[in-house]
Amino acid sequence: MYVPFWVWALTIVGLLAVLALDLAIVGRRPHEVGVREAARWVGVYVGLAALFAVGLYLVAGQDPATAFVAGYVTEYSLSVDNLFVFLLIMSAFAVPKVHQHRVLLFGILIALVLRGAFILAGAAVIERFSWVFYLFGAFLVLTAIKVVMGSDEEEFEENALLRLVRRVLPVTDDYVGTRSVVRRRDAQGRLRLTATPMLMVMIAIGMTDLLFALDSIPAIFGLTTDPYIVFTANMFALMGLRQLYFLLGGLLDKLVYLSYGLGVILAFIGVKLVLEALHTNTLPFLNGGEPLAVPTIGIELSLGVIVGVLLVTTIASLVRVRFFPAPPTVEDGEDDPETASTGADRTPGA
Repeated sequence: MYVPFWVWALTIVGLLAVLALDLAIVGRRPHEVGVREAARWVGVYVGLAALFAVGLYLVAGQDPATAFVAGYVTEYSLSVDNLFVFLLIMSAFAVPKVHQHRVLLFGILIALVLRGAFILAGAAVIERFSWVFYLFGAFLVLTAIKVVMGSDEEEFEENALLRLVRRVLPVTDDYVGTRSVVRRRDAQGRLRLTATPMLMVMIAIGMTDLLFALDSIPAIFGLTTDPYIVFTANMFALMGLRQLYFLLGGLLDKLVYLSYGLGVILAFIGVKLVLEALHTNTLPFLNGGEPLAVPTIGIELSLGVIVGVLLVTTIASLVRVRFFPAPPTVEDGEDDPETASTGADRTPGA
């Protein structure tokens, strides 16, 4: 789909305007985001994405609109997995709840810029080297296996960029309102620029999301190679991610089968990519550089599989938690249930 420069510019300006409005609202009155407020904002961002899809349908036709919806749903569902790590980061940096929305906003702004560059680079590589689909497909299948087999217990570790910031700038032990940097006197009495934990956690959120993009962006390129659709689907999914964090924060532990659903989606798209690569094969050592007569998977079927897997995963998770709850675990320092009834026998003088 050919997209003129002015459409790109207008789209980016519109997305920035929405984010600026969000930032103005957050900056005007920092507060702890409740479930109702988060639900309203999720509805707003999902509604904006739906309006954009309708606009694509009216202007460009069914195929681009369907590709956008499939890409948006894929990116949004894969982003849910990010929320687990966001919770770890917020806990590791002890971010006050009144500032968590602001931290996520700026962290995701960093991710928007980095993902935009990543998408442009990926589109250029795909256009020039179609065989890269083989690599993307294999990578997604391996990632799917890792997602399904991965451990539930994760710990946040500072990356190289955060360690570099700590070497260049001193970091305060406490938060200074919403400020990212302040001027404080060092041991010699000189004023020095000093970072606060607010800056560190924003960088951590942004860089962590970029790492997640290593599998989500190849996944959406498996659905469409149109850079405009890939870009807008990513941007809409990221913009609504903050509100989803507050809406699902208390429900994430209930999505016990989420990793299996995401693994199935990644594996499915990985297979789709390999089939597309075989269908348009140019590798000289494979079938003499000629395309192979293999079936391909259409975008409508892809959308149906993605939505279906997410619905089954969510329903199965809720049923599992509701009717087959995990047995309570014995915490450190608590009495074992089997010995609790004999507690009187251990009481002095009994």
